Amino acid sequence: MQTTRRAFLGTAGAVAAVAAAPRPPKPSPVSVQKLYVAACTPCDKSLKFDEGVYKEMMPYFKEKGLDGVVVMGTTGEYPSFSMAERKRVAETALKHRSGLAIIVQVGTTNFPETIDLLTHAAANGADGALCIPPFYYKKPAHEGLVKYYSLILEAAKIPVHLYHIPGTSAVPITNELLHALEHYPNLAGIKDSAGDAAEYASYVKEFPKFNMMTGTVNNLKAALQAGMGAILADANLFPKQAAAIFAAHRAGQDVDGPYNKLRELNTALRPMGVNTYGPMKYALSLMMGTRQTWQRPPNVDVTDEQKTQIKSKLGELGLLA
Repeated sequence: MQTTRRAFLGTAGAVAAVAAAPRPPKPSPVSVQKLYVAACTPCDKSLKFDEGVYKEMMPYFKEKGLDGVVVMGTTGEYPSFSMAERKRVAETALKHRSGLAIIVQVGTTNFPETIDLLTHAAANGADGALCIPPFYYKKPAHEGLVKYYSLILEAAKIPVHLYHIPGTSAVPITNELLHALEHYPNLAGIKDSAGDAAEYASYVKEFPKFNMMTGTVNNLKAALQAGMGAILADANLFPKQAAAIFAAHRAGQDVDGPYNKLRELNTALRPMGVNTYGPMKYALSLMMGTRQTWQRPPNVDVTDEQKTQIKSKLGELGLLA
């Protein structure tokens, strides 16, 4: 497996040592080819963060074979939570991590709050951060983005991945931007959620020493071949199947079998809306054997018809708890 000096620091002790240093040191060389779940954030019926279910999700994901969890990403509904809530969600994951690596998505629309969340994540033992660009101002100038991310990376005490999801943020992470920032030792790479195969290939070719993680299944095999990791929303519902792909790759085996199985399950459930928050959380509650959890508006609840279809299909596929 590929290693890099910009890979994640592995322990809270290492984070503490970094925090005491006047300038961020280069991360220790450890494996970067890990599989993270872009974890959803459970809420109870009153729409408050359901800490109890979130605690249970950590050992569940570990038992299924995942390497880590991304907290408060897009699937985690981060824009729907306050700063205080985002910190509480991160603290819960970090306190109950069950041996999982933890990346916290810290991006906001402004650099003071982003740095605040980044500092909080490092202080509480996060292995790394994911940082979406400031997404209110569309098509900001290159110089402005360089300045913004420079402020973030100068403050960073843990490795930071930039978040490329232009369909949502409308602010792409370009090769030009990455070249302008690559001298920062805690720039770890990106998460590419655009899913464009040619664009992803250009990232990997241009920056082989960074961890250019794919956020989409369609680029997963390309990521594995290049020694890169992945952050997948699909791993909420199919953690065992997603982990089997990485296990096959690590064993030097053909990944097509487990890869096709993951795509098959996704295809079977997607017509019921499990790629959206309400149905996804309902399906996960059935698979874990926990109480139902909800999402915050403007995302909508799972319907009774979807519940019936999801439960039936999960039983047919043998995925019920």
